[in-house]
Amino acid sequence: MITVTEATANAGALKRLSDEGVSIWLDDLSRRRIESGDLAGLVATGSIVGVTTNPSIFQAAIGSGEGYEEQLADLAVRGVTVEEAVRMMTTADVRAAADVLRPVYDATGGRDGRVSIEVDPRLAHDTVATVAEARQLAWLVDRPNVMIKIPATKAGLPAITEVIGAGISVNVTLIFSLERYREVMDAYLAGLEKAQAAGLDLSAIHSVASFFVSRVDSEIDKRLTLLGTDEALALKGRAALANARLAYEAYEQVFAGPRWQALGGARANRQRPLWASTGVKDPAYKDTLYVDELVAPGTVNTMPEATLNAVADHGDVQGDTVTGGYAQARADLAAVERLGISYDEVVRQLEDEGVAKFEVAWQDLLDAVTKSLNSKGVDAE
Repeated sequence: MITVTEATANAGALKRLSDEGVSIWLDDLSRRRIESGDLAGLVATGSIVGVTTNPSIFQAAIGSGEGYEEQLADLAVRGVTVEEAVRMMTTADVRAAADVLRPVYDATGGRDGRVSIEVDPRLAHDTVATVAEARQLAWLVDRPNVMIKIPATKAGLPAITEVIGAGISVNVTLIFSLERYREVMDAYLAGLEKAQAAGLDLSAIHSVASFFVSRVDSEIDKRLTLLGTDEALALKGRAALANARLAYEAYEQVFAGPRWQALGGARANRQRPLWASTGVKDPAYKDTLYVDELVAPGTVNTMPEATLNAVADHGDVQGDTVTGGYAQARADLAAVERLGISYDEVVRQLEDEGVAKFEVAWQDLLDAVTKSLNSKGVDAE
């Protein structure tokens, strides 16, 4: 776990990143991190201004049982279902983290100080259930700085519009393709228009769009390695950055258009791009690659602990590394396509796998909590 001393001593690269307009969020949460004061210490240093969670993070935290024993015992005595137990524990953690980050939320006018919690991943292809779950989570956490995570599936798009339209801030997750990203931004704008028609205060609604990075390289690099030619191998490690840079270009275009201008005039907030999956999967690459090379104003980079430590220790933040690279980004993706690797096929596969991985993690979490409740003499349903 990160220590406050380490974060303070090595704050140079993190501060430079913040100075460039990048909000640094921590992609991790556990009760131990909250109760030990670790999260509060990181927030106090100014290094961390937000937190993201996902089913895998909760599975690791609650599955270990550490820090959850007393609540599990109380839930077991009450005879709650495993589904209710999981939601009581996850929302308790998010609520506590939101309280830790509330000063940041207040100081930034709601821009940062955010904590995200995801709808049940098993609902990823059910629009109506996703909207209902998002409303329920917002009610359960009951903090203005919570963001409800909704996956960017086809069914998720209208759910994003409905939830934003209800005035609930949203973190759109599992975005891999440029086409889907544009659909996500369109869904957000439609939600703002819906909220405006309902007379809601647009300035109170915030959103980020989580564009996944490293998994794109993992899949495309695997295919380039199988081809094995010099041309193919020279493209390894370039597709993910190209994809993300072109996503930022799309963001600039959409939030400079006439539709946005009308909403911006009504004090709406831009939906910021958030770089997710920024931990390097290939040990051959520098461990800060997806941070150093994705510096652009108005973005968020959510980092797992190992990546955050690496950036603090030896990150190389040299200003904007995104906006000047659009032509090269297009050339890199075109070169991959010329080798017979289908961009559309890859991103479709990654979305399907992303949803499936979170479903597995969620089921593992349910199984672990079922075991804990049963061990206390309660038959969890």
